[in-house]
Amino acid sequence: MNRNSFFSVLEDHYHKKLPFVVYSRPINTIIKCWLQQNDELYTTDSYEESGFVFAPFDSSMDSILIPVEKSAHSILNIKPNEQLQVRFSTKRSEPLNVEKEIHINLLAKGISEIKKGNLNKVVLSRFEKRNIETVRPLELFKQLYNTYKNAMVYCWYHPKVGLWLGATPELLFKVVGNHLTTISLAGTQPYIKDEVPKWKAKEIEEQKIVTDFIVEQIKDYTSHINILDTETVRAGNLIHIKTRIKSRINSSSSLKNIIQNLHPTPAVCGNPKEASKAFILANENYNREYYTGFLGELNLKDTLNRNTNKQNVENSAYSSVKTISNFYVNLRCMQIKGGVAKIYVGGGITKDSVPENEWQETVNKTKTIVNVLR
Repeated sequence: MNRNSFFSVLEDHYHKKLPFVVYSRPINTIIKCWLQQNDELYTTDSYEESGFVFAPFDSSMDSILIPVEKSAHSILNIKPNEQLQVRFSTKRSEPLNVEKEIHINLLAKGISEIKKGNLNKVVLSRFEKRNIETVRPLELFKQLYNTYKNAMVYCWYHPKVGLWLGATPELLFKVVGNHLTTISLAGTQPYIKDEVPKWKAKEIEEQKIVTDFIVEQIKDYTSHINILDTETVRAGNLIHIKTRIKSRINSSSSLKNIIQNLHPTPAVCGNPKEASKAFILANENYNREYYTGFLGELNLKDTLNRNTNKQNVENSAYSSVKTISNFYVNLRCMQIKGGVAKIYVGGGITKDSVPENEWQETVNKTKTIVNVLR
């Protein structure tokens, strides 16, 4: 399928109000789409099916599934660093609501709870609304793809749920066969070209909380846990601290076990998890819905070659079919409804947090999405 027909089919599917997802994983030259052939709302709580999952922040809510057996699947190959042609720009107004004082008060309340010893960390969020002239989701997807090559870029639509787009840098976890890879990602600074990042104690502590949480949560379900070196990574106009964690899933464990224990992570919720989640639900005064949930490929079959020499005619003898899942935390995202883009943003709070600085961090983060609304 060539590029024009790939996006033409997607446009037609959207205008027919049928569910679909189009996405590209980080540093990837492949754009994939799943086109559900009916408008039924499928869900999963076992995570034993195959398809594409779109899960909410609140794990008590249903996870939406675009099932493999109910969908058509297409792949578009793109050359490295190649840009997609954007036919139309989506113009936007200035923010409709920037309630700084309300968010500052929320941040202060969160810091107070930490200093009382009720929480170690909590992630508090807000949203901004922007009017947009004409909703062209696939043009927005192209803008995101062109701008954020090192993110999971997606456009997801279901007529009974809504329209969501995003460019998230954060892997929740990846499973290939029985091998689990996850990352801890925390700390945020603006990206400044040619400048060596200097991380403060607050940011280093925040990242360590996430790493320690992940190791604690997977230790009963995996073995051979390996914590790799911490590094600084860029995500658009921001940089973060990142640690990769690898392990092997025990034969008695399930994908559902891993999801229940990792989601939501301290990077989007806090620590302790249940106390932080309760504070968020009681004090943020809005429904996050699918912001800080997760999304991605569920139990897809793939043929992996152990011999990397693609010209070797004996490759097929060394290949195996593996079950693969790739889940990303739904950050840097927006929901579009009725000509209004709702842009979600948040940040981790610790005892050393300064509310004014945390507010400015959320302002920096909104630019990831705002930059594609021209």
